[in-house]
Amino acid sequence: MILDRIHKENDIKKISKSELPRLAGEIREFLIEKVSENGGHLGSNLGVVELTIALHRQLTLPKDKIIFDVGHQAYIHKLLTGRREGFDTLRQFGGMSGFPKRHESDCDVFDTGHSSTSISAGLGLVKARDLRNENYRVVSVIGDGALTGGLAYEGLNNAAKLKTNFIIILNDNDMSISENVGGMSRYLQGIRTAVGYQNFKINMEEFLLKSMPKGDKVLDSLKKFKSSMKQLVVPGMLFEDMGITYLGPVDGHDIGALEKAIREAKNIKHTVMIHVCTKKGKGYAPAERHPARFHGTGPFDIQTGLPKNHSGMASYTDIFSTVMIKLAARNDNVIAITAAMPDGTGLKRYRNIYPDRFADVGIAEGHAVTFAAGLAAGGMRPVVAIYSSFLQRAYDEILHDVCIGNLAVIFAIDRAGIVGADGETHQGVFDLSFLSTMPNMTIMAPKNKWELSDMMKFALTYEGPIAVRYPRATAYCGLQEYREEIEHGKSEIIFEEEGIALFAVGAMVETAEKVREILKEKGYACSLINARFVKPIDEDMLIRITDTHRLIVTLEDNVMSGGYGEHVTEFAAVNDLQTEILNIAVPDEFVPHGSIDILREKLGMDPESVAGRIINKLQSMDPDGKKHG
Repeated sequence: MILDRIHKENDIKKISKSELPRLAGEIREFLIEKVSENGGHLGSNLGVVELTIALHRQLTLPKDKIIFDVGHQAYIHKLLTGRREGFDTLRQFGGMSGFPKRHESDCDVFDTGHSSTSISAGLGLVKARDLRNENYRVVSVIGDGALTGGLAYEGLNNAAKLKTNFIIILNDNDMSISENVGGMSRYLQGIRTAVGYQNFKINMEEFLLKSMPKGDKVLDSLKKFKSSMKQLVVPGMLFEDMGITYLGPVDGHDIGALEKAIREAKNIKHTVMIHVCTKKGKGYAPAERHPARFHGTGPFDIQTGLPKNHSGMASYTDIFSTVMIKLAARNDNVIAITAAMPDGTGLKRYRNIYPDRFADVGIAEGHAVTFAAGLAAGGMRPVVAIYSSFLQRAYDEILHDVCIGNLAVIFAIDRAGIVGADGETHQGVFDLSFLSTMPNMTIMAPKNKWELSDMMKFALTYEGPIAVRYPRATAYCGLQEYREEIEHGKSEIIFEEEGIALFAVGAMVETAEKVREILKEKGYACSLINARFVKPIDEDMLIRITDTHRLIVTLEDNVMSGGYGEHVTEFAAVNDLQTEILNIAVPDEFVPHGSIDILREKLGMDPESVAGRIINKLQSMDPDGKKHG
């Protein structure tokens, strides 16, 4: 195999041009095999095989710097920089990350995981290079989907002023996770379909150079003519108008054409954009047919493309999807909003049934929230469905545009808590903290699938900002018989005894149920309270519980700092409640990639670890080790 000859960065330059197509095929076979075993981001990587090969042949790593926007398309980059063995542990705890990580290799120059960041980060590297009088290339690779994010345009605005080389690769596959939306998508489609432009430009340039006399004035006139023809043949030429040289569109699966464009870009003394057209999922028929499904996938059967080990049980996202359709059927003011994630958030079926009351705003979470605020001000009942880690990007809009005006916007926060294999950038463990700081905000978390349904119905009746957060998991089906009517700010007692009181938030109720069983087996009496509301906390319940319980334990899949447990501890201290408190939460650290079960065990948040921590706490309270019921 040709791939066997690549052991480290720059080995790709030893491969002959004639062997490159075969190498591209081997890389695709390797990726399909490994991702089918471990899961990962397949479609985006299959689409950039030739592009990554061309970049590595035209650059010298790690001296030159490549920043992959989002970063989930960096698998080929990792292969070509000597990390082939790492794919056996891809996204597993202690194994290789599915994203660029500086601690993994000097060839990974920036840790990426969220969209639209690469241009700004690249500009920073360019400025640092020039201030330090260093000499290397900086290339930012950004997808057309990421160009729906406002940060990309903030970066482009500054990039247009550069008087030094900076290369932007626009990887245009007409997709983000789902199909792209909006004006930029239509603009790029117009460029893609201007198929005659490149041949026309090349032929005209050759004709004029042959027929006209030489001289600087002639060359200057020729450049102006080429610019005018661009404006004529390719409508708008947004990037050229900004002052960014535009090269393309280039066939993203033609290594020779890609290398030629990169060589040309290296000689330009300001910002240059190479527009590369690729096909997401290229080379694997199931991924080409269903690119959204293979954006991020679990293990799958290579022959069919169908997932392995699929339980068939409904996830919290599935429950949300069904509830939204029912809510929209009953209330004409309901409108659903997502940020480029109709599939991931479960709104695809809703969109098909209620297209006029659905909005996909692209990768633009801040806009999604302020758009929802305007809808609420206009009398609609917007539901903003966004992953927890991506909602962080709209912090100011939630605070400034929704909460200050006390507008009735519902936030459906998917992928909350520990999500597993995508690692630090995707763990949804901060939402309770940052939302809790905001006046007028109400925060709920369901214990099971029925409570998610009830909470969404309650949220629709609530006149103010309200968030319902739920995990990336199969929806819990236990405790079905406990379904008290939801009352604002009130928790729910599931089991009431004495001694120990477990106050659990959302998905941690299932964990708390198992913790209680362990404690009961060891002779400890234990109550279980479903917190339901993180803000406001149920102060009356806390006061009541302290009369008969000497230890309150809070459990949440959120960071300790600013979370539910801290609010309970503060309330107890201010009100001089005579009880000990133990907070179980994610420590003050970023959570790496790995399976959810392993991560919880490492964090001391699995049932056995939590029970052990509770018993240790009790023993520290009672040196003689006596049990109190």
